[in-house]
Amino acid sequence: MTVEGHPPRRQQILEALARELETSPGDRITTARLAAVVGVSEAALYRHFASKAKMFEALIAFAEDSVFSLVTRILAEEPDPKARCDRVLRLVLGFSERNPGITRVLLGDALVGEHERLQQRSVQFFNRIETQVKQVLREAEAATGRRWPAPVPAVAGLLVAVVEGRLVQFARSRFQRSPLETWDDQWRVLSAALFPA
Repeated sequence: MTVEGHPPRRQQILEALARELETSPGDRITTARLAAVVGVSEAALYRHFASKAKMFEALIAFAEDSVFSLVTRILAEEPDPKARCDRVLRLVLGFSERNPGITRVLLGDALVGEHERLQQRSVQFFNRIETQVKQVLREAEAATGRRWPAPVPAVAGLLVAVVEGRLVQFARSRFQRSPLETWDDQWRVLSAALFPA
């Protein structure tokens, strides 16, 4: 049972970890430090998470659940391939803007020195985005006979590389430069080349 107005302890721990990742880029977050921020003992942290790796996994799972549930909705609602791609990519950029600490986890820089499986989970996140974009492009090809200016994997890879680059810039700016800054202009250039009328 939780006290009204207070999130469950597990959620408090994850929010504190994400905040620490945002406010202390480059610093290693120890369980002792995290426990102090949350206001509990390290033993209390371990009652909720078996390890720090499990905390990072929970942040990645939150990102996956948040983003891919909305991707599914976008694909169900939007028939136009250009609009679908824009909305999916904009979704990732917007999620990053709202969750800077988790952005560091997804990019892998907060996972240096952590278990290799965490790095693989972060790689899988972007691979899934790329797979979704490929699916959009292939479905449009099958439905209309349309051909893209380059093979589908190359087009999808380019779009996801641009998004990843925007996230890297966001992290490198210590979260001062929004990943959505100038996106409308960039998308106009990209879509003119990749989705000619």
